[in-house]
Amino acid sequence: MSTPGRGLHGHVLDTLGPAITAGEYPPGSVLRTDELAQRFEVSRSVMREAVRVLESMHLVESRRRVGVTVRAKREWNVYDPQVIRWRLAGADRPQQLRSLTVLRSAIEPVAAGLAAKHATAGQCAELTECALGMVANSRGHRLQEYLVHDVAFHRVILGASGNEMFARLGDVVAEVLAGRTHHEVMFEDPDPAAVTLHVQVAEAVREGDGVRAEELTREITVGALHELDILAP
Repeated sequence: MSTPGRGLHGHVLDTLGPAITAGEYPPGSVLRTDELAQRFEVSRSVMREAVRVLESMHLVESRRRVGVTVRAKREWNVYDPQVIRWRLAGADRPQQLRSLTVLRSAIEPVAAGLAAKHATAGQCAELTECALGMVANSRGHRLQEYLVHDVAFHRVILGASGNEMFARLGDVVAEVLAGRTHHEVMFEDPDPAAVTLHVQVAEAVREGDGVRAEELTREITVGALHELDILAP
């Protein structure tokens, strides 16, 4: 389904992007824009707009007298939320989930420790609200409702760290959390111990205990990796 508001080029992207990231067009493949425009029944200008977006993700490059060439995976912008979403929808989902979860385990504990030092009163309140929202939706197979609060929680942690690089990873973490839910790489209800850990992280941040906030968040990420061992080996 095309993302609302992106129009015809969005429809093209939602077909072509997943095909490229799934390997249907191997690196070095040449995409003829005229042929693609006919295939998707869109104008050349719409096709060019779609190609520009794919170029911005480093999935393809345009070469004069050659056409649009698919780039090697090592050149892709793997932090682009849309690229992550496409890859999570493909065959390499387990590998992608593991890669992203390992990234989280390296970044989020440090971010939580920094958040305990730098979070504002408003951010502490928001973090607590998110944790309580997770608790409220942690039973009864309410994974979509739980996800909203879970994503918000981790965005606050990254933002409250005071590190602009960490803060920019909010979209990346949101995609991996959403991917676990949407592709059913989650238990029917969240692990109660993990839910409790989120509440404790919020408390540690509010109390300014950076060491404890970091340790608790590391437990959360270790638990997430353990879940992948079970659900997406």
